Amino acid sequence: MGSDGGFERYSRQMLLPQIGRTGQQKLAAARIGVIGCGALGSVIASHLVRAGVGLLRIVDKDYLEMHNLQRQIVFTEEDVARGLHKAEAAAAYLRKVNSRVMVESVVAAVDVGNLPVLADDLDLLVDGTDNFPTRFSINDYAVARGMPWVYGGVITTAGMSMTIVPGEGPCLRCLVPELPPREQSLTTDVVGVLNTVAAVIGSVEATEAIKLVVDPAARSRALLVVDLWGPTCERLDVPQDPDCACCGSRRTVAAP
Repeated sequence: MGSDGGFERYSRQMLLPQIGRTGQQKLAAARIGVIGCGALGSVIASHLVRAGVGLLRIVDKDYLEMHNLQRQIVFTEEDVARGLHKAEAAAAYLRKVNSRVMVESVVAAVDVGNLPVLADDLDLLVDGTDNFPTRFSINDYAVARGMPWVYGGVITTAGMSMTIVPGEGPCLRCLVPELPPREQSLTTDVVGVLNTVAAVIGSVEATEAIKLVVDPAARSRALLVVDLWGPTCERLDVPQDPDCACCGSRRTVAAP
């Protein structure tokens, strides 16, 4: 293990005053879930494993397809040819990247009903999904449990991210009160996505997860919106809705 408890591989990270040895020890004890392991989730998972979190649980129901390789950074053509699930292929790859991290894979669709089974033993969740029904399930579970989580999404050349800490600011339903109609929900298989915007937003989400572990006070308190083709970058304040169906005084969303 070495004289530094196995932390020598993180030496450049520990030089940062924001992290140091104490922060690295916090990361080594952290248990984080990544929900979805596509364009965003693969970037998030790679960063968190390389950063040295204690346990990373990757949850995704999908099989790999060739078009995934344009933006999903932990997979290979061989994985596609073998017909592997994303969660299993990602976990196998990341265990080779950092054998000191416990990387778990769960092949499952996520909903508010099974989130307690998937996440009750975790410290926080990070959004690697591509749809709002799943994000609403994550949000409602996290708010009910008081668990922090990081929202993110990308489409075409743009993306956004927001860090959500229940009781300390808005939740996702404060930003998006109702599920968008299906016909208004743009998807990457219709309008496409630039691989670099997934890398940027996934990196932002991973950084926010690291901050939640190491120094929660350093977390972002705004919605970050980026368009790499502009390029433009905005920080937008999202007020907490006092009448929010999930986190406001008139709660109507049932706890899981």
